[in-house]
Amino acid sequence: MKKIVRLTVLMMLGGMIMPSCGKKKVTGEERDMVVDVALPTVDSVSLTKSYPGYLGASQSVDLVARVNGYLESHPYTGGDFVKKGTVLFTIEDKNYRDAVVKAEAALADAKSSYEYASSQYAAMKEALESDAVSQMEVLQAKNSMEGAAADIKSAEAALRTARTSLGYCTVVAPFDGHVSTSKYDIGTYLSGDVSPVVLATIYDDASMNAVFSIEDSRYLELIQNFKDSVDDVDYTKMPVKFSEPLPHHYTADLSYMSPSVDKSTGTMLLKARIDNPYNELKDGMYVTVALPYAFASDAILIREASIGTDQLGKYVYVVNDSNKIVYTPIEIGQMVGDTLCIVNKGLTPKSRYVTKALLKVRDGQTVSPRMTE
Repeated sequence: MKKIVRLTVLMMLGGMIMPSCGKKKVTGEERDMVVDVALPTVDSVSLTKSYPGYLGASQSVDLVARVNGYLESHPYTGGDFVKKGTVLFTIEDKNYRDAVVKAEAALADAKSSYEYASSQYAAMKEALESDAVSQMEVLQAKNSMEGAAADIKSAEAALRTARTSLGYCTVVAPFDGHVSTSKYDIGTYLSGDVSPVVLATIYDDASMNAVFSIEDSRYLELIQNFKDSVDDVDYTKMPVKFSEPLPHHYTADLSYMSPSVDKSTGTMLLKARIDNPYNELKDGMYVTVALPYAFASDAILIREASIGTDQLGKYVYVVNDSNKIVYTPIEIGQMVGDTLCIVNKGLTPKSRYVTKALLKVRDGQTVSPRMTE
């Protein structure tokens, strides 16, 4: 009886299991995954190499005290933009004003002495004609007149020196620019007569110079480009980058090449001008200049975000004609803009590369490609 019951139960369970085995459930992994793919962009690109450098103002001058005296005022705030001729510092000038007055008096005295000596000489020449005086006396009168004339020149030079020293008591802006904060407080005694004392620095930063060095071999390429008049290689709008992104975009115009190569490093100094209309660029900032050296007429470009990196280097996933994922090593070149990267080796213009979900696909997987632009 127990055997009959057990057999009946097994038959019932078998009937419940068999229908479920006849229908296979398809899982998500077994379906073909939809992946976004794109074709590389083929475009003309200026090839560049980046060089590190620093920014320098087009002009920068130390404002110095060249006289002795107490600092009386500096009527500006550090960092201000000032126009050429603006008074920036005044130094106690009483002694120098007195020196000017004294020099003016000495000049007036010298002129008076000359007038007297000149009239004496004229009178002696007339007296010589009537033999009232000797030839020796005439010569002495002439020497006195000439000495008085020399005294005038000496007095004029002393007056110019006194006025120049008085002018040094007022320090003005030599050109338009931004001024650093004063290094001395009002009331400080300055000994600028012995050695000029730096009070502040003014920067003409309406435009900046990006200063960097290149290899001498790169210089030879530049010369060849200039010789061949390669219009596609533009040295007037070279891309530049800074240590942190700035609110505005900047380009540099190559403006100077050193007349010599540094023998110790084999490099040449270059400068490139950068306009600074927003006053964002400052003297001494770090900069990277992308110097053009060649032109590629049919460069292969792909999205930088589609490139993966592993121990073997850079790679992308390509979908072949059978819609299977193929792991494809590539050699990359420079970035173009902010999103595209040049592929030097590994892809063709017809390669369909995966643009998204790189972590969800694997080599050999069958997918359903969806073309995107």
